[in-house]
Amino acid sequence: MAEKKIKVAKEEELAAETQDNLVDDKDWAKNETAEFKGDYIKAVGRRKQSVAQVRLYEKGKGIIMVNGMRAAEYFAGEGYSIIAQPLRVTGHQRDYNFSVLVKGGGKSGQVGAIKLGIARAILVVDSAAKEALKVNGFLTRDSRQVERKKAGLKKARKAPQWSKR
Repeated sequence: MAEKKIKVAKEEELAAETQDNLVDDKDWAKNETAEFKGDYIKAVGRRKQSVAQVRLYEKGKGIIMVNGMRAAEYFAGEGYSIIAQPLRVTGHQRDYNFSVLVKGGGKSGQVGAIKLGIARAILVVDSAAKEALKVNGFLTRDSRQVERKKAGLKKARKAPQWSKR
């Protein structure tokens, strides 16, 4: 029983540390100025109805701009941390700047599209990171789409309540 309490306490401590790191990353990025000039590498990411055009600029400071806004501002909550996952896995958190144009879909679809685009751009620059990206599933396009509504049903599969009489 005591071991479980210690384990739970360690997990809570670890969760608090990761939350602090996310806040630090967001605050750090706010103070930096972004320069998006010179050569860049293009990549495209897609998810649901969203399409993200990602430009990776080398010799950057780790700034991600989405549709002219900082990523932390554009995606409130978990969005920024999901977008930065490929950077954390490969260890390139503060090596590149990203300029992203994303269109269509909702916020969650846009987050997935940007994550795929960033992973593909990193792959072009650093081919040694392919294994780390592939193991975590960042190079696989999530092709799931919303199923269409069928006639006579309330939703795609939900039928009206059946009554015997």
